[in-house]
Amino acid sequence: MATITKFEDLEIWQLARILSKKAYALTFKEPLASDFRLKDQIRGSSGSIMDNIAEGFERGSRLEFINSLSISKGEVFYYIS
Repeated sequence: MATITKFEDLEIWQLARILSKKAYALTFKEPLASDFRLKDQIRGSSGSIMDNIAEGFERGSRLEFINSLSISKGEVFYYIS
């Protein structure tokens, strides 16, 4: 099994990026386009998923990475609820 050296190679990060792109695209359509607070919240939380995964990976500690995945999971549930 190969060792992953970049967070961009993580499948979970790649899926988070796809989700973020789709969420961002949706914010240009009505009614989200005119609801500035909700639009910003959706964009921010979907982007935070990728950010938390990347940050945890770069910390180098297995436990910190697991914690960052837990935080990312919370962002996903915030985003879809």
